[in-house]
Amino acid sequence: MKLLIVTAVNQHAKDVSRLLRKSGIERFSGSDIEGFKNGNSFVLSSSWFPSQKSGADSSMFFSFTKDEKIDVFFSLVSQFNKEVETDNPIHAVVVPIERNI
Repeated sequence: MKLLIVTAVNQHAKDVSRLLRKSGIERFSGSDIEGFKNGNSFVLSSSWFPSQKSGADSSMFFSFTKDEKIDVFFSLVSQFNKEVETDNPIHAVVVPIERNI
């Protein structure tokens, strides 16, 4: 079992959900996040206009799942990223799980 973590701009959130299901990953969690590129934490926290957002509305998904399903998901995401015209592709990472209950 491994932990799959996926991030994407909100524009692609439904695509990520569809790709997870298509790869056989039926159980996953998601959360809204703010994404930043080349951000300096000092600059991000010291805005002249605190109500002004400085990040991109994004989503993060995660799932504890099996290698075979992750392989299928990575293949689907790779194909999706090649076909879609965007500066914000879907990103995914896998983290091994040493122990779980």
